[in-house]
Amino acid sequence: MREFLLGHRRQFALFVAGGLLSAVADIGAMQLLIARGIHYSLATSAGFALGLLVNYAFHAKLTFAGASGNTRTFLRYLCVVGLNYAVTMASVALSVELAGQALPGKIVALPLVALNGFILSKYWIFR
Repeated sequence: MREFLLGHRRQFALFVAGGLLSAVADIGAMQLLIARGIHYSLATSAGFALGLLVNYAFHAKLTFAGASGNTRTFLRYLCVVGLNYAVTMASVALSVELAGQALPGKIVALPLVALNGFILSKYWIFR
């Protein structure tokens, strides 16, 4: 895995930058909504939705700029989002159950969905 990431250093760095920007939008929205009394599952979902829009736009324009950004690409992206959403929700729910807070679960889920997202983006979504 290390050799793979080193071989795609620039692209992976862009992917991580887009992921960080998306994470800030995602977590910021989630925390803001929770602070306003919105249930954690709805707040997590809203944050996730905002993050995915920021993420797709960033990667389509910068990380995988040479790839086609057509309907098929977006539908593939949504499949990966669905998988990552399930991982995120399971992690957040477990965190709420064990620690009484959503944020630790969100933080645990982020690197898992980032690695999964990069590999599937490179070899399936934006190929």
